[in-house]
Amino acid sequence: QVQLEESGGGLVQTGGSLRLSCVVSGRTFNNYNMAWFRQAPGNEREFVAALKWNGLSTYYPDSVKGRFTISRVQNTVYLQMNNLKPEDTAVYYCASESSRQRNVPPREPEHYAYWGQGTQVTVSS
Repeated sequence: QVQLEESGGGLVQTGGSLRLSCVVSGRTFNNYNMAWFRQAPGNEREFVAALKWNGLSTYYPDSVKGRFTISRVQNTVYLQMNNLKPEDTAVYYCASESSRQRNVPPREPEHYAYWGQGTQVTVSS
């Protein structure tokens, strides 16, 4: 059984930093692209970062590029978030893709088969 468990969310002031963690079990970790998404109330789930299955490439939308960094160590995926802004407030989810060793991680949530329970990030102004 594949399980993803996030941690590390919390309340931080504008300009602060947080590091989210996602522990993956039940799957050969390095065969699948991993991603982080976020969802604010009333909004659709939004792509935040992705890490290619071989660990050699990362992908970000313009809204977080230069501020967020995705990485992995063994079976844990991290999202380092710096210079946080109030608009970063959301529930953050890690996800593992359905397809094995896809060349470019997709940015649409429907391509991801496994999800964590989410962790709340709140940035105060």
